[in-house]
Amino acid sequence: MKKITIVGGGPAGYAAALYASHFDLDVTLIEADGIGGTCLNRGCIPAKHWLHVAEVNRELNKADELGINVKEISNDWNKTFNKRKEVVGQLTGGLTSLLKAKKVKIIEGWGSVVDSKTISVKKPNGEEERVQSDYILLGTGSKPKTLPGIEYDNEYIISSDEALDWVKPPKKVCIVGAGAIGCEFASFLVDLGSDTTVVELEKEILPGMDKRTAGELRKQLSKRGVNFKLGTSIANIDKEKRVVTFSDDSTEGFDSVLISIGRSPLTENIGLDEVGVQTNNDFVKVNLDSFQTSVPNIYAAGDIVEGTPQLAHVGFAEGIAAITHIATGQKADINYDAIPYVVYTSPELAEVGINTENAKEKDIKISNAQHSFVGLGRAIIQDQNNGVVKVFYEEGGPIVGASVCGPAAGEVIHELMYMVGWEVLPKEAADFIHAHPTLSEAVGEALMSASGRGLH
Repeated sequence: MKKITIVGGGPAGYAAALYASHFDLDVTLIEADGIGGTCLNRGCIPAKHWLHVAEVNRELNKADELGINVKEISNDWNKTFNKRKEVVGQLTGGLTSLLKAKKVKIIEGWGSVVDSKTISVKKPNGEEERVQSDYILLGTGSKPKTLPGIEYDNEYIISSDEALDWVKPPKKVCIVGAGAIGCEFASFLVDLGSDTTVVELEKEILPGMDKRTAGELRKQLSKRGVNFKLGTSIANIDKEKRVVTFSDDSTEGFDSVLISIGRSPLTENIGLDEVGVQTNNDFVKVNLDSFQTSVPNIYAAGDIVEGTPQLAHVGFAEGIAAITHIATGQKADINYDAIPYVVYTSPELAEVGINTENAKEKDIKISNAQHSFVGLGRAIIQDQNNGVVKVFYEEGGPIVGASVCGPAAGEVIHELMYMVGWEVLPKEAADFIHAHPTLSEAVGEALMSASGRGLH
């Protein structure tokens, strides 16, 4: 029986450990900071809990428009915070039980590579344990990036890790960075009553995503009260006075400053240099056909892998691919051209494949067709009829990408994911009928336009 040691219990690591049960593998999983990793404990799940709380709060505040009388709306933040802990606990507990049921040995502690077949684990009690195995899979995840010259103090200047532990939202907050994390925080904070400012160096939010749909999201967030300072950076943060100075020399006081400028691979102090695993800017170099590193029996997956998206679902796929190669020697194909990317704001924004921005970089000529949610019956009923579906396709060729800003965009995008992955022609996709009334009708209308026979 082959033995494998997995370092890191986040999406890449736990997916790999679970998938290994399909093969004759003896699996040990090492995790220092909670099974589920950042995503489950301090990222995806807690953030979506806050977003759901904000959505319910917003819907209650406009319930009278539907003739529903809500006498008084108040927030018990302790209950909100405890419910978040309950949700995370339920998921981590269930995952831990599932891993044990699959006969995965779990060791709590910090794992580092000693040699190509040995991991040293520093346990919480200070003891060290050494684990021997035939293969090692590194899935140590990522950590929040820092701004040069500005350090987190975990009180005034914080990362998304600390922000999700707020017992209640700050009255006035400055969010640095308008990527997915920054926009999600802005969306739920403004809905929960925080005076919210977002600072972004680029001229539009969500850099790299389609400017039309990103601009639509910005407009809708602005209408709800988010103040965007685009083309602007941070010049200084005075922690004592709680004042931020911007690159345009303006200043403003805030109760909290949240830095959300992306994440860095967590590869320090895990023994990579000692064993000769090659890295680039702290990312691990791997062969994407096998997920082997420069040391053949050491594999890597997830946020630490060079050149692949830092997304939980990508980590799942890469962990599975690594196990497939270890167990069978076969390649498990991952279609990186058809990975959905979702921003869980209100409304949501989701993309897959190529858009107008990266088509220029790849020198691909594309056209696009779009349809608005404005006249869509289901969207009007839900009072969420602002937004758009854009479908990108090669001239005379297949659908290569899509971008959606609107209600349930994170669900709608998966229909388009298959079209991109299977290289469907617009005419072929347009022949399928969408149910009425649904939000997905916007996709159907965009496809009909792409095929040259749109209705509206």
